[in-house]
Amino acid sequence: MENAINHIKDVLKLTEPGIQKVNAHLRQQLNSDVILINQIAEYIISNGGKRLRPMLMLLITDALNYDGNQNINLAAVIELIHTATLLHDDVVDESEMRRGEKTSHEIWGNSASVLVGDFLYSKSFQMMVKADNMQVMSILSDATNKISEGEVQQLLNVGNLDLTESDYYQIIANKTAKLFEAACQLAAVVAEQDKKTQTAMAEFGMLLGTAFQIADDVLDYTASDDTLGKNLGDDFSEGKLTMPLIYLLENGSDHQRKHITDAIKNPQQADFSLIKNLIIESNAIDYTLSQAQQKSDKAKTKLSQLPNSLYKDTLEFLCDYAWQRNQ
Repeated sequence: MENAINHIKDVLKLTEPGIQKVNAHLRQQLNSDVILINQIAEYIISNGGKRLRPMLMLLITDALNYDGNQNINLAAVIELIHTATLLHDDVVDESEMRRGEKTSHEIWGNSASVLVGDFLYSKSFQMMVKADNMQVMSILSDATNKISEGEVQQLLNVGNLDLTESDYYQIIANKTAKLFEAACQLAAVVAEQDKKTQTAMAEFGMLLGTAFQIADDVLDYTASDDTLGKNLGDDFSEGKLTMPLIYLLENGSDHQRKHITDAIKNPQQADFSLIKNLIIESNAIDYTLSQAQQKSDKAKTKLSQLPNSLYKDTLEFLCDYAWQRNQ
């Protein structure tokens, strides 16, 4: 195949035909007699971002020369589960912006967002049944359960100044990386690969998902609102301790730790610009990005199970993109 992958736009161009099929399948599956469901569903699909998780599944199945269509159905399932979690997240977090647009609950209210999120979950299970594969059901049901656990873990740790790096990794493994893991593992399953390849792809997804989340936590301090797609400092104002804060609490000066501690105890009244400067002036950003890079580099090693192809090259590019998109 031609064309080297040098930019995220190259990835989007390569995966566009498959993602269009996923979007068409989503629209077909989300068609409902209830007008509000159709309205919210269309709003979500139209503002769906890069579809990173479905993209990973399609790239892996392409790399494995899969020629069926169950990958489109399951990629749509993955996206529905992800979207349902976002609908519920935005209500819990009282978020106003998502991907540069108003969140659904800002437009239609909390009740509608929660109930439509429930509809998306139930629809995703209807769709995964069509795969007629108990392993597929097991992977997706386990992932959905773990994501819910991660959400509760994060809620219980809001404002927890004793949160360790290990605790943080456990939360993001469940809340974020688990669905990456499921998407990549399912790609190997539907392509009827051996257990070794299935395990390697699952590990690849977990590592890459972790790297993406760590890098996202850096963006909360370094990106612009436009780049981030939400208000800068949202995670901090919600009392979420992410790796830059955890690092500074463990390694910062007494002065830095006092400012961080006081701010986390009362995040709504805290001066975020002061906290942002403390983070940026310290080694917290470099340390956090180094952790993201380590996860990304380890994810790359798991791709040795795939044959050489443009699709494998693209997956390797995404490993670098995961942490370098901050630069």
